[in-house]
Amino acid sequence: MRIRLQRDIDRLKKRIIELGTLVEERYTMAVKAIECRDIELARKVILGDIDIDRMEVDLEEECLKILALHQPVADQLRYIVAVLKLNNDLERIGDLAVNIAQRLEFSTVSKDAPIPFDYFTMCQRVEEMLRNALDSLVNMDLDLAYQVCAADDEVDFMKHMMQSQFLQKVREHSGDLEQLINLFLISRHLERIGDHATNIAEDVIYMITGQIHRHRGDEFAAAASDTEAIRQDGP
Repeated sequence: MRIRLQRDIDRLKKRIIELGTLVEERYTMAVKAIECRDIELARKVILGDIDIDRMEVDLEEECLKILALHQPVADQLRYIVAVLKLNNDLERIGDLAVNIAQRLEFSTVSKDAPIPFDYFTMCQRVEEMLRNALDSLVNMDLDLAYQVCAADDEVDFMKHMMQSQFLQKVREHSGDLEQLINLFLISRHLERIGDHATNIAEDVIYMITGQIHRHRGDEFAAAASDTEAIRQDGP
C-alpha cells in the first residue's frame, strides 16, 4: 500500500512539473508577443489556454483520488495539500499570460509605435521569479523559495511606478488613451503573476518545513538577505 502511494506521489510530482514548464513557456510567449507585436503568437497563447485548464483539472482529480484511496499522513499529506494549492496558482498564471496576450489583440498600435512604459524590465524580473519558484519546487530548495518571496516587493514597486507614469500621461493627454490603458494593464497582469509565483514559493516552504509562511514579508526578506550574505562570504 505504501509503495503504491509513493509511486502515485512520484507521478504527481512529474505532472506538476510538466504543468509548471508549460505555464512558464506560455508566459514567455506572451511577453515575446508584446515585445514583437506578434499577433499570431499572441493568439497561440490564447488558444493554448485550454491545455493548461485541462491539466489543472486532471491534477486536482489525481490529488483527490490519492487522498481518498491512500489517506496519506505527515510529509506525504503535506505534499499533496501543497500541490493542490500551487496547481491553482499555475492555472491562474496561465490565465494571466492569456490576459497579457489579449492586450496586444485589443491594441490598435502600429508595429513601429514607441511604447511609453519600460515594463520589459518588469517582465524579466517576473520571469526570474517564476523560474526560481519552479526551480525551488523541482529541487526542494528552501533558500531559493525565500528569495522569490523577497523579490515580490520589487515587482510591486515597479507596478506602482508604472501607474504613476500612466496617470501623468493621462493628465498630459499624451498619446492614445486606449493604448495607454492596454499597456498599463499589462503591468497589473505582471504584478499578479509575481504574486502567484510568490504563492508557489510559499507552498514550497510549507512542503519543506511544515510551516505556513503567508504574510511574513519581513521574515522572507531577512532569510533571503542571510542566504545572499552566505553566498558572498563563501563556505
